[in-house]
Amino acid sequence: MNKTDIQNADYFRTRYEDMKSQAASWQSAWKELAKYIAPTRGFFEGDNPSDGRKLDHRALIDSDPLLAVEVLSAGMMSGLTSPSRSWFELSLPDGELMKQSAVRAWTHEVRRRMEEVFARSNIYSVLHGFYQEISVFGTAAFLLEEDFDRVISCRLFTAGEYVLDCDEKGRINAFGREFWMTPAQMAEKFGQENLPLPVRRAAQENRGGWFKVRHLILPNPQADERKLDFAHMPYTSVYMTPQGEVLRRGGYREFPIIAARWEVKNSSDIYGRGPGWKALGDVKMLQKMQKTKLVALDKNTNPPMQVSANVQGEVNLLPGGLTRYSGSGGDAAVKPAYQVPVDLNALEASMERVKQTIKGQFFADVFLMLGTQNFSRMTATEVAERHQEKMLVLGPVLERLKNELLDPLIERTFAIMYRRGVVPLPPPQIQGRELKVQYVSMIAQAQKQSGMAALQQAVAYAASLAQGNGEVLDKVNFDAALEEGLDMLGVPPNLLRSDEEAQQIRTRRMQQAAQLAAQQNTH
Repeated sequence: MNKTDIQNADYFRTRYEDMKSQAASWQSAWKELAKYIAPTRGFFEGDNPSDGRKLDHRALIDSDPLLAVEVLSAGMMSGLTSPSRSWFELSLPDGELMKQSAVRAWTHEVRRRMEEVFARSNIYSVLHGFYQEISVFGTAAFLLEEDFDRVISCRLFTAGEYVLDCDEKGRINAFGREFWMTPAQMAEKFGQENLPLPVRRAAQENRGGWFKVRHLILPNPQADERKLDFAHMPYTSVYMTPQGEVLRRGGYREFPIIAARWEVKNSSDIYGRGPGWKALGDVKMLQKMQKTKLVALDKNTNPPMQVSANVQGEVNLLPGGLTRYSGSGGDAAVKPAYQVPVDLNALEASMERVKQTIKGQFFADVFLMLGTQNFSRMTATEVAERHQEKMLVLGPVLERLKNELLDPLIERTFAIMYRRGVVPLPPPQIQGRELKVQYVSMIAQAQKQSGMAALQQAVAYAASLAQGNGEVLDKVNFDAALEEGLDMLGVPPNLLRSDEEAQQIRTRRMQQAAQLAAQQNTH
């Protein structure tokens, strides 16, 4: 690609159309998922902006699938990125440097300031919707921008509203969306002088209406780190009309789109598949069973009637109603046309099994486990182990979310904070070194603690051998075991004393013991 290509509006228009055509084959599945599982989400071709969507209650008779989605998104929110507790730690790959108190204090302060930035921004409300999107559609994305007042601000997108593309390694590196704006909004964002003539006139005359705008963010082949202008940033950004008229150009130093997939079938897949894809058949079956049950109840309480020719006037089907007929003996004048015995208990049991399957697909049983199971006869350790086993089921998914959601979120936020001067000056010994992110959320700890039992068994085994020969303890590094165990438990490293401080305490203890022994010998 040469320089003129990236500056040519036709290139951006063609690029967007290519990305849109790649997403076309996914649209029908997304629409069906939105209809049956996420009726308030999804924005597709033909939908009008700022219009309330009428819910199809013929397809949504039973709300259990919607509740399962809420449980999963709330569980991911509290278990992975809880706003009420620390869910990540910053450190250095060099363990020796991390033992220095100044380094630990700096990483702790950076984390604290980053948590303040997250709390002031709208990231947590966006993340809740993000988990809903990815659990239903399998793909979710939001834009993370710099904000003058709050350092960062985010905008969540919904299925059908955006398109993505990947690089040769399968990493998402291109984004496009088509959305609607009023003339006044376009004038405020892009300036009247940059608007097409019809839009400019509408803005000047304060007329309403909606106009389509496209936004593309693509890798910039002309990127040059030595130049600070947006035309040479790693990612180029362009707003344009569907006809190809450019409204504004810009650039980003990092890819500003945080996009993740629940799972991908193969490396060529741009979009992912989530629990909603697997549960859709069961959801449809549940809705059909619920409808069948309601029809059966209706026929039992208000069955179709058969009326003889001797009935005078209309049939009164109200309780205590009177229907006159002229006849004697024989068949009843009014009777049910037919009766179908319905085993409601069996139907309810079948529906319950389907509901449990749907909850299992959305991992609702994992996140509701501690609240629904009876652990009265279990110890606290047994409860924790059962919880950890359940959390390990999410292992592959969490690893993908770490790579595609959490790591880019931390890196992009840190870069913005650094440019804004929010990050304190690092100690001289770590300047220019790469930071390491460790996740200490509830789910991350549950995964780490799966190795805690092995560590405890190893230490207990060494202690049992020491009863026969105490010299075996010389082979065990108890300090390292302590640090490893506390890391599994998610204890902040700044709570540990440095090696130097620990050695000073031990030296003083040995000196005090020697002095005490000397005093006893003198007496």
